[in-house]
Amino acid sequence: TTWGAMPYKERVATRDAAVVRMLEEAGAVLVAKHTLGAIAYGDIWFGGRTNSPWNTRQGSSGSSAGSAAATAAGLVGFSIGTETLGSIVSPSMRCGTTGLRPTFGRVPRTGAMALCWSLDKIGPICRTVEDAALVLAAINGFDAGDASSIDVPFAFDANEPVKGTRIGYDPAWFEGRAAHDLDRHALEQLKSLGVEMVEVKLPERPYDMLMTILMVEAASAFEELTLSNRDDELTWQAPQAWPNSFRQTRFTPAIEFLQAMRIRRDVMHIMHDLFEEHRLDLMFGPSYAGPMLLITNNTGHPCVCLRAGLREFPRRNNDEDDGAAAEPIRVPHGVTLWGRPFDDGKVCRVAMELERALDVWHVRPPTG
Repeated sequence: TTWGAMPYKERVATRDAAVVRMLEEAGAVLVAKHTLGAIAYGDIWFGGRTNSPWNTRQGSSGSSAGSAAATAAGLVGFSIGTETLGSIVSPSMRCGTTGLRPTFGRVPRTGAMALCWSLDKIGPICRTVEDAALVLAAINGFDAGDASSIDVPFAFDANEPVKGTRIGYDPAWFEGRAAHDLDRHALEQLKSLGVEMVEVKLPERPYDMLMTILMVEAASAFEELTLSNRDDELTWQAPQAWPNSFRQTRFTPAIEFLQAMRIRRDVMHIMHDLFEEHRLDLMFGPSYAGPMLLITNNTGHPCVCLRAGLREFPRRNNDEDDGAAAEPIRVPHGVTLWGRPFDDGKVCRVAMELERALDVWHVRPPTG
């Protein structure tokens, strides 16, 4: 409710957000407000940095930093995150949680901080896929306060067979340094489920231009912060941080923004045609495969990011000697399934089976 930002440190909400109301009606108990990176970027807020429970020398990533960290540590049963470009996926990758980014419009954003009106999404961060599906069922629906929300049923069947499900992937996403061995292992486990893997390839486009839309919308949403010079109060003032990005974006030509919007429409057609021509139910890949994170946040496709395993890193010489100095640091790594718009239930169903095959979701962060 303070958006992690010093200018809003004393802000007190006057009403509940739609998702809070829906969760309370479903019987959930609100027990904590978590941190987020200032104005939904990263893991640095006015109180410091939110850290990963797997390695407290490392930030939890963001912007849903506290939600992922608290859920991974077992402090709460589940949490709520928001995403414009990776703010559910990225902290879930870092903290080993299951992040469910719903189809754009499925969950109402009434009462939530607006960063980018045509990109923002609200979704659950949990420890298992089935938990994420249960939470999404509770927050799914239309609310008059969000003109982009739509009343579409959440069709999820935990017993639906996954055999024969057609899943697209680009082999190049899993080659060399583009991927980790855990990504390749997850691919093999997915194949073992009896699904049909279909090789696909995205056409060449200037996908990076889609970032223009995000930057312009974000700078517009927080124009008052820039014009009042209160952006100086934000803790993070690096060149790539919001204060400088907001100022620079004011010089973006209108023509550049309109061309980016035209590319966005083209990309929507590309994704539609890719699913239709290959008769795909889902797509699968490393969470940061090619431009997929950027593309699917602009097209509104749903995704589930789930833990694929644990990566090991040797301890540095200056790491604290806690009696286990010789043991490597183990941190989680995740993969992502993307689905058709409003077919979130299918994404969750296949993700459940992949989670079961990988058999690593139950490993908890170290204690002490």
